[in-house]
Amino acid sequence: MDKAIFTYKGVTPVLIKLAVLTILQCGMIIVQAYYLANAISSLYRGDLFRTVVVKLIIFLIALVLRQLLSVWKKNISFHFAAHTSECFRDALLQKLISLGPRFIRKEGSGMTVTLVMEGILKFRHYLEIYLIKMMNMAIIPMVIVLFIFKVSVQSAVILVVTLPILVTFLILLGLAAKSKADRQFQSFHLLSNHFIDSLRGLETLKYLGLSKEHVHKINSVSEAYRRATIKTLRIAFLSSFALDFFTLLSVATVAVFLGLGLINGTVQLHPALTILILAPEFFLPIRELGADYHATLDGKNAGKKIAEIIAQESEHHDHKILPVWNTSSSLAIKHVNLQFPDHQQGGLQDIELTVSGPQKIGIIGASGAGKSTLIDLLSGFLEPSSGEFWINGEKSSTLSNDVWQQQVTYIPQHPYIFNDTVLNNIRFYQPEAADDDVLRAAKKAGLEEVIQSLPQGLETVIGDGGRSLSGGQEQRIALARAFLGNRSIIMLDEPTAHLDIETEAELKETMLKLFSGKLVFFATHRLHWMLDMDQIIVLDQGRIVEIGSHEQLIANKSYYYQLVEAQKGDGQHG
Repeated sequence: MDKAIFTYKGVTPVLIKLAVLTILQCGMIIVQAYYLANAISSLYRGDLFRTVVVKLIIFLIALVLRQLLSVWKKNISFHFAAHTSECFRDALLQKLISLGPRFIRKEGSGMTVTLVMEGILKFRHYLEIYLIKMMNMAIIPMVIVLFIFKVSVQSAVILVVTLPILVTFLILLGLAAKSKADRQFQSFHLLSNHFIDSLRGLETLKYLGLSKEHVHKINSVSEAYRRATIKTLRIAFLSSFALDFFTLLSVATVAVFLGLGLINGTVQLHPALTILILAPEFFLPIRELGADYHATLDGKNAGKKIAEIIAQESEHHDHKILPVWNTSSSLAIKHVNLQFPDHQQGGLQDIELTVSGPQKIGIIGASGAGKSTLIDLLSGFLEPSSGEFWINGEKSSTLSNDVWQQQVTYIPQHPYIFNDTVLNNIRFYQPEAADDDVLRAAKKAGLEEVIQSLPQGLETVIGDGGRSLSGGQEQRIALARAFLGNRSIIMLDEPTAHLDIETEAELKETMLKLFSGKLVFFATHRLHWMLDMDQIIVLDQGRIVEIGSHEQLIANKSYYYQLVEAQKGDGQHG
């Protein structure tokens, strides 16, 4: 039994409803068996058909009511599964936003996308099936065996003795299936990550002439997943065979003793037929649970993984609600240090910074200086090891706060494009946005001509499996999301690093319009952006070595000046 189910919101009333309906369903099963056996025994005694019509009508009514109760139970389970999975999806997306791009890179973007898109659906399917089967297993055999006990103690004892053997066998095979399914789940995630990474790097592999060699790696990963799937299916088929075999053996044993009783005259035909009809019904919930257990293991594993991600929380997390940022707000960072647990990555040391109102702040430094780490810290994706943040005079130990993050637009180097329409990709963070608002945001981002050139316009499917976009067009999708959201804080982590100079120049005017009236932190190694920044933060080995405007830092002829001269030497213009 999955104990996690009992922790889900609203599960108690659902279980009570299912329990009541299952008990009523048990009543209908017994009524069916009783009146069908009665009708057959009457006909066997030589009674006319018209004398058993009423009994057959009662049997049919019980059959119909049993099916209606089954549909009612499925409807209750469906709505609960839909609501719970939707809550899980929202909580997962919020947590992924909170944990930030570093966590997604660590877990693998393929795994994360698969979990959000497919994992939630499998988890929903698991809940729909498992709740009903679990309730059937808990109630139906118990009610039926109590009824049979009143009719024939011997038959009831046979069923009660056989049941633990079936359950024990089911548990043993379930444990074996679980280990196989866990391996299959891991292989599936590996395949997802490998496929996504291969797809993203296909152009580079093709350019380097390595695409054909990479086929063998894809084949080996796919083959590992195939083998894991086959092993899981082998256990599932073995489990189904074993359950059917023991069920048939048990029913046959009951039938033999009932037959002997009929021959000896110790059992009447009516109760014997009633027991014989009810015996398969006694084992049916166990067989269904065993069969569906294997079919829903992926959903159970997906739910477990989602719950683990949602439950992740740093021990430094501060639940204080931070103030909303506006034009008169101020942010002061005091003695903030950040050290990664593995000590293999450079962190941040003694960061001190004060900003207020709408400003454009550039973050510059050599590769590995800590630009991305600072952006992730300011976005609330990373927790500091020590230090303080002061917003409008309110102290906090972290920016990992829903109120803060809901004000932040984060634009990475490679924005994720979902396999969906242009319309849904733009309004991903505002799913309720009107089409006209999306069109205005797209126009501001310079996507108007691109959309007009697409065969179905805004309804054209893009992303993996859809129409491919250039790097510049993908970045414009990210800008359109930002224009549509119109949040007051923008974090940019090397958003143009992968673009050529011409494409970057086309985007620059659009991006500067987006920055107007907002607090912007822009991390980049391309120094020409610094001319448009109000302040520049210069990082070196995780420390702030200089802060000032472009003119001030050039006049200082220190670290920033050296970076500018070095880029001039490389033939680039700052």
